[in-house]
Amino acid sequence: MYIDCYDSLNPIIIILSNPSIKIYCIESILIMDYGVLFDVDGVLVDSYEAHYLGWKQLFEEHKQPFSREMFVAGFGMTTREVLRLQWGEPLTDEQVRQMDEYKEGLYRTLMRADFQPMEGAKELIIKLQASGFKIAVGSSGPKDNVLVAIEGLGLEDIIPLHKRVSGSDVKKGKPDPEVFLKAAESLGLPPSRCVVIEDAPVGLQAARAAGTKCIGLASTGRTRQELSLADLVVDSLHELSPVILQRLIDDK
Repeated sequence: MYIDCYDSLNPIIIILSNPSIKIYCIESILIMDYGVLFDVDGVLVDSYEAHYLGWKQLFEEHKQPFSREMFVAGFGMTTREVLRLQWGEPLTDEQVRQMDEYKEGLYRTLMRADFQPMEGAKELIIKLQASGFKIAVGSSGPKDNVLVAIEGLGLEDIIPLHKRVSGSDVKKGKPDPEVFLKAAESLGLPPSRCVVIEDAPVGLQAARAAGTKCIGLASTGRTRQELSLADLVVDSLHELSPVILQRLIDDK
C-alpha cells in the first residue's frame, strides 16, 4: 500500500499497529546519509550573557580593560585564543591554562544557575533524529561546557560523547575547519553530506573551509548581515525542518 504524504515543510511519519500494512512516506525516509553539525553557544544554548559575565569578571579581577566589543570579537574562538589576542600583556602557557579553567568554571556556574536553551533547539534535533539524520556538535568551548548544554537539553542519548567535538579536542579553534572535520568524521560522513548550524562568522568560515553547507542563526548579539557567508540565514530554529536541511545538502 502506498500513500503519497508529501509535505514540503512538515514531513509526516506514520506508525501502524498492523504490521501487515506498509505505508511509505516519501519525505520521511532518507535514501542517503545526511548529517547536521550543531555549534553550541548561541545555537543550542543562549549563553551570551553567561560568557560575557565570566569574561568580565576575569578581566576585572586582573585590572584589565574589557568591553562588549572585545567580547563579540572573540565569538567562536577558544578561550585560549581569546586570551592570547586580547590580554594586555604576554601570558605564559601556564597562565593561559589557569585563566582558561577559571573563566570557563565561572561560565558553567552561571549556566547551571540559569540554564537558557535556544528556542526550538531540542525540538529540531528530535525531528532530525526521527527523520534519519546523523547529529553531532562542533564547539570551540571546552568539553565540560558542551556537557552542560547537552545535559541541560536532555540530549545525552541522541548526542553521545563520541559525537561531541569540543575545543578540548582540537589544536586550532574556528575559523580553522578542524572542529567540523572531526564532527563529520564522528558521524562517518564526508563533510559534503553535512550542514553546519552556526551563529558566528568565524564558525561559518570554518564550515566553508571544511566543505559543508552552512546555516547562520541570527541569535543574541548577531545580525543577519554578519552571517552573509551562510547558504541560508534564519532568525529562529523553528524556521528549519528535516526537509529544508536535506534539500540544502543535496543542492549542488
